Amino acid sequence: MISSNYNALKKFSEKGIPTKETPCEVAESSDVIITMLPSSSNVLDVYGGQDGLLHCRSYLSPWLFIDSSTIDPQTSRMLSTNISKCLLKEKKGFADNPLMLDAPVSGGVPAAQAGTLTFMVGGLEEAYLAAKPLLLSMGKQTIYCGGSGNGAILSYCLIFTTFDSDSYNPVPGIMEGVPSSRNYDGGFTSKLMAKDLTLAMASAAEIGLKCPLTSEARNIYMELCEKGYNSKDFSCVFRHYYSGKDEN
Repeated sequence: MISSNYNALKKFSEKGIPTKETPCEVAESSDVIITMLPSSSNVLDVYGGQDGLLHCRSYLSPWLFIDSSTIDPQTSRMLSTNISKCLLKEKKGFADNPLMLDAPVSGGVPAAQAGTLTFMVGGLEEAYLAAKPLLLSMGKQTIYCGGSGNGAILSYCLIFTTFDSDSYNPVPGIMEGVPSSRNYDGGFTSKLMAKDLTLAMASAAEIGLKCPLTSEARNIYMELCEKGYNSKDFSCVFRHYYSGKDEN
């Protein structure tokens, strides 16, 4: 395991989980790599940057890379192509060359903590079937979306839907264990929501699709971030329109 958060690494190390200092070190000792990062630039840096996953040796040890970041499909497809051009240190089953799946998730922090995430997967179907048991060890459902980048596209479609107030209520005092019950801390941040909405708008623009409501939602979250709520859970948008009494 690797993270830029030292405290997170220390926490896992104390539980006996091996940790490494660079992505390259992780790749040298792994058959399968799973990444989950905030942005496309972070993904490109971890994979292709100095000491990145793809720049350790002439031959790669991992046969499969699974990226669960929510990024644009163009970056996912470019990275998948670049990975497929690399050489494997040792052939693994049907894979003559290393493969990549894009597998963004839905469910947010509560689902991650409960192990009930949904993985939306794009890439070679054989790789998906091989990875499915691993994904189901972290979530409750996988959805195969077809070719590379399609998992990212489906994740954008989910951005256009509203969250379920029965399981993620934004009003303080209604539910326990959700961000609104703890001052909107510890959830899916407004900054990430603004980023995802921006990516969704960019993808829509590429095919000439107008999304006025999504555009307005993006503006709202950008404004929240400018006001200093970028690290608060996205459900804090409730406070953007309502400042009355909480439920008891």
